[in-house]
Order: sequence, then C-alpha cells, then structure tokens
Amino acid sequence: MDSVNRADLDKKSEEVSAMFDGVAPKYDLMNTLLSLGQDRGWRKATVKAAEPAPGQRILDMAAGTGASSVPYAEAGLDVVAADLSEGMLAEGRRRHPEIDFVRADVTDLPFEDAEFDTVTMSFGLRNVAEYPKALRELYRVTKSGGTLVICEFSTPTWPPFRRIYQEYLMRALPPAASIFSSNPESYTYLAETIRDWPAQEQLASAVAEAGWHGVQYRNLTGGIVALHRGFKA
Repeated sequence: MDSVNRADLDKKSEEVSAMFDGVAPKYDLMNTLLSLGQDRGWRKATVKAAEPAPGQRILDMAAGTGASSVPYAEAGLDVVAADLSEGMLAEGRRRHPEIDFVRADVTDLPFEDAEFDTVTMSFGLRNVAEYPKALRELYRVTKSGGTLVICEFSTPTWPPFRRIYQEYLMRALPPAASIFSSNPESYTYLAETIRDWPAQEQLASAVAEAGWHGVQYRNLTGGIVALHRGFKA
C-alpha cells in the first residue's frame, strides 16, 4: 500500500475514533434504545459462542465501555478490553475498574503472537477500512486451537423485512438518535456502515481467507446481526 493511501486510512481511523470519543457516555444506552433492547441478547449469544473456559485469556476487541467484556470478567477469566477510542476506554475504566482496558488498533495489535485463547469483536469490524488485515492480526495473537467470534450487523434474510430494515436505518435511526445523542451525525455514519457492510457469506469467506478454519455463521434477529466463528488450526 502506498504512503498516500496509508495516510488516508490513518486519518479516517482517527476520525472514527474521535467520533466514538464524543458519544462514549451514552453509547450503551443508545444501543439499547435503538435496537429495542436486542443488544443484550446479542451480547449473550456472543459469549455463548466464545465458549469461555476457566483459565483462558480473552481479547475483547472493540470493547468500547466494556459492556461486552463484563461477562468474561464476572466468570473470573483474564479479559483484555481493547478499543481505539480513548473516550470509550476512559468511560470503561470509570465504570469497570476491575477490567484491563487497552488502547489498540486492530490492524496493528500491541500483543505478542499466540497470546490469547479466544478473541472476540462485537460491532466494530465494519468500522475498519482494512478489515481483512484486522482478521489476520486477530489470527496472529490467537493460540493454536483458539477461537474467533465476530458479532456484527449483517443482512436480513427475508427480502420484505430487509427493505423495511434498510428504510429504518437510513430514515428513522438518525432522527431518533438526535433526540438522545449530542452527536446525531455519528449515527448517520453508523447507518451507512451497516448498509454497506458485506453479507454473511461474504464475511465468512473473508474470515476463512485470513486463515481461520471451520468458519460458520449464525443469524440473530432474522439476520440483522450475524455471529461468525472460526478456529486457529
């Protein structure tokens, strides 16, 4: 990749990070409101797919304020909550001082090879311009036999519902966010990233191309969200 493209990607990454800094205090509340409470079930499904076991070390990437990391910490596991947004991390440290929060770029992780038994990433991969590189980095820091779980917005499987859902994303979500958020423009951006994100099969192929084996996915809420899981041979 040439230096111009690299600089553009770095600038975009910092812009996204700054956007999340601004919404950190109300981020979890907004997720619950705009998903009509479905986000809690999605997080539970992610933890179940990760199959955490005592003694494991887990990397929870795109952890934000730590809502997705709490179940692992409560189970007594060694969990690292990583995110690029310092605002999110600061809010997470305030809420959950018992959890280790680390600022990290998923395309260039500050961890050793084969450091984690399980790596998870919830609702963050679509914000990464070089997401195939992110999948390779997650592979690098995972132990042999370890597990990857990606929880991400996806494509509803029923065409009539898909059209309704896309209308909601682009027309209803940003105005609704403006009622509760001080930065409604960020939710316009989020709606666009959801709409433009690859469908389930495309993402499964990208995960496999990054080196992960036995890649499968499961739809949640009719395909609004999909869980992708793979293993490091």
